[in-house]
Amino acid sequence: MDTAITAVRPATYPSTCRLRSASDEQAMYVPDDLRVLVDDRPGGAGHTFENAGPRKLIAVDPENVRTAILTAGGLCPGLNDVIRALVLGLHHHYGVSEDRILGIPNGYAGLMRDQDIARIRALRVDEVKYIHQQGGSILGSARIKPDVPRIVDTLQRLGIDILFCLGGDGTQRGNHAIHLEAQKRGYPLICVGIPKTIDNDILWVDRTFGFDTAVQVARESVICAHTEAESAPNGVGLVKLMGRDSGFIAASAAVATGHTNFVLVPEVPFDLDGEHGFLACLQRRLDRRGHAVVVVAEGAGQEFFAGQAERRDASGNKLHDDIGVFLKERIVRHFRERELEVNVKYIDPSYIIRSTPTDASDAIFCQQLGACAVHAGMAGKGDLIVGLWHGRFTHVPIPLATAGRKRLESHGALWATVLHTTGQPVMKRSTTAFSAP
Repeated sequence: MDTAITAVRPATYPSTCRLRSASDEQAMYVPDDLRVLVDDRPGGAGHTFENAGPRKLIAVDPENVRTAILTAGGLCPGLNDVIRALVLGLHHHYGVSEDRILGIPNGYAGLMRDQDIARIRALRVDEVKYIHQQGGSILGSARIKPDVPRIVDTLQRLGIDILFCLGGDGTQRGNHAIHLEAQKRGYPLICVGIPKTIDNDILWVDRTFGFDTAVQVARESVICAHTEAESAPNGVGLVKLMGRDSGFIAASAAVATGHTNFVLVPEVPFDLDGEHGFLACLQRRLDRRGHAVVVVAEGAGQEFFAGQAERRDASGNKLHDDIGVFLKERIVRHFRERELEVNVKYIDPSYIIRSTPTDASDAIFCQQLGACAVHAGMAGKGDLIVGLWHGRFTHVPIPLATAGRKRLESHGALWATVLHTTGQPVMKRSTTAFSAP
């Protein structure tokens, strides 16, 4: 497990960071040998991550450095918060001129397509002053396969020293490829990633920005589904939440409401049919209580679509079939075939969640991540993401962070809490079944 961080440029300049008084050096600067244990459990391996934070020496001249910021992939709460934190951190804490902080439109497309390159502009303090109060990204975001040589050509032509990339694992893999291409050319480009995904599926970080806000908005949708279900005979509130390969939002929102009866996630397979399948369990729940709330992550139950042609988005991510609509149709059919009444209310709040402004927790987190990213870039540290691990901000090499996806542990604490809160039965024929809640 290689946790070493690449020093793209040697740190030879005294820091101009203005966070605290010069007399408080010991409290202000973070030494490179300050580390965070990767596994802090007794008997865990001794691997460590480098602590994030301001360094005593920096690698670029603040008066001459040129920086660029882009947001790639889908929208997520907190993009504007992080953009603002980067701009204010560079300008106010290090003295970087506003005209040397560039905003790249539409993600990697902004460094590839002529019409987007023409729209690259300086990000000024007055422009970003209030953007954290709105959702989306003022830079725009796009899913596109990066043309790495073309991107590096553009960055070299613009004279960019530090590139800040806000995005998920696909964006960060592109960030790593850009780093490698620049290294091959002898171009000392410092590539810093800020991991963004409301799915919370980036490896080696406790959570990604936007996740807390997503859970809060998802919780409101589940509460509405419960109201709808209780207000109809044999009412079923069915909520599909984002979670392509990881069920963190679905599990967390379900626990947060206390009203959910079934949580379906990619990490825990379930059967539809048979005595212990989901449909029979749902029927028993309705027989007993007259209503039910079902929360399903978008990546759950994909085995039910076996044999269909695989589809991918512009970033190369596998597109999942719509489990929400599929479940709605199967529930209705199941009860119709048995001549039983059912009223299914289907809610999909995905785009509402993605485009909402941050809640207080995420707003604080985004500010901290942006500051850590600025410190890393100014210190010449590249090919990394900044993240939170065991309550401390760290530097994680991009290849390590993108080697897989973080997934909900089916024997972990969160899933145990889901089962405790919902009373959800086991819905696999191969296991011992419990009575329906």
